[in-house]
Amino acid sequence: MGDEYGTVKVAAVQAASVFLDREASVEKACRLIREAGQNGARIIGFPEGFIPAHPVWYHHHAATGAVANKLAVELFKNSVEIPGPQTEALGRAARDANAYVVMGVCEKLPNTTGTMFNTQVYFGPDGSIIRKHQKIMPTVGERLVHMGGYGDTFGAFQSEFGPMSGLICGENSNPLAVFALIAEGTRIHVMSWPNHFPTSGDPLRNRVAIDSQAFAQMSKAFVISACGTVDDHMIEMLKPSPEAEKFLRSPDCCGGTLIVDPLSRIIAGPMGAEEGILYAECNLDLGIQMKLRHDFAGHYNRPDIFQVHVNRAAPQLYRVHNDPAALEAPQNSELPSPPLRITAPED
Repeated sequence: MGDEYGTVKVAAVQAASVFLDREASVEKACRLIREAGQNGARIIGFPEGFIPAHPVWYHHHAATGAVANKLAVELFKNSVEIPGPQTEALGRAARDANAYVVMGVCEKLPNTTGTMFNTQVYFGPDGSIIRKHQKIMPTVGERLVHMGGYGDTFGAFQSEFGPMSGLICGENSNPLAVFALIAEGTRIHVMSWPNHFPTSGDPLRNRVAIDSQAFAQMSKAFVISACGTVDDHMIEMLKPSPEAEKFLRSPDCCGGTLIVDPLSRIIAGPMGAEEGILYAECNLDLGIQMKLRHDFAGHYNRPDIFQVHVNRAAPQLYRVHNDPAALEAPQNSELPSPPLRITAPED
């Protein structure tokens, strides 16, 4: 009879967060998770920084100006601690949906008032946090509010459908990060994208399609690319110039959510600028078929020539040695590394 790999229904959520409102964004995310679960999705991907927002104001305002400073403070106030009340609610929704959920959040560390990460949180169908991934290197304006992620949050995780992985926006085109996930055998990969790119660059939807198909070609994995969208509330809070507002209201500004198979074919989408949930049935046997041709982490590579080293050590910024008072104090002075698994929330 042999091994069975099966077919899994996946979903990519394209939606706007409730801009800089953590609780309302969590409520919206939970509703979308349950909707996708009711429609049979077992894996659900969300956009970058969905809770509470992505710091797109740096595309439109000076970094040290009044508007940017005000929005950055609101971003911190509405960011998510992991674990915390917001992840508890999201975990309950994942459990209700019986689905793996990859959620984009702005994460803040406990006991800090200024350090944030651009993070994906991976929930299991039992509602537990399997792990998180912090974006390795913030991009452009993100660097003004986000710290680069720790190595101990990088890598694939095990699911009932085999290894799964995720990366955020530009790091999906980082060849070393991509290869590391290929080497870990990822079969389903979730890309989280923002709601728009700078006006001077390539449209978001173009980059999403290129990177998604390229990742599928190299990894022979299914790729779920979830993009954000723009709404009136976000535009009002951004206070853009007339020219920028015209861009934000253009149908070409945002969107592009799609799902790609191991042959690099787009099997669902791309979506326009509308909100919605995209679905696809993924036959995992297709990944085997394609890896028999090109397995870049196996028979189709030369480890005697090429090797990639990944450092998963969590750095320690602050240490105290031989201080009796410190030894008696609660051990929370070090920035914590995330647990690989957090218990499912209770009802």
